Amino acid sequence: MTDLKPGDLLLIGAACSVQFTGDRALRLRLVSVDERPTYEGWVWLTGYVLNDKGLAVDKREVFVQQAGLRVLNAAPAESRSRPTSAAVPGIGVRKRATG
Repeated sequence: MTDLKPGDLLLIGAACSVQFTGDRALRLRLVSVDERPTYEGWVWLTGYVLNDKGLAVDKREVFVQQAGLRVLNAAPAESRSRPTSAAVPGIGVRKRATG
């Protein structure tokens, strides 16, 4: 399994834990992964439950088997490059003197 990162959209279903079987499955927009040690293969996740329209309806903390997680949509990788002056409004632009 790939490393989980904030912004990932996860499917939490029966493969994660019996408490998420059937209509109790949920889509979770990941906010954080708890770093504290747990049982082997299990992890605490914090995120927002999304409805059918993709809107956050509840903030949840869940304890799941990491191997059962399905990443529906991975968060984009962070860019480490600095923006150029052309990308930052007002920088590198000179105003003409009027009068």
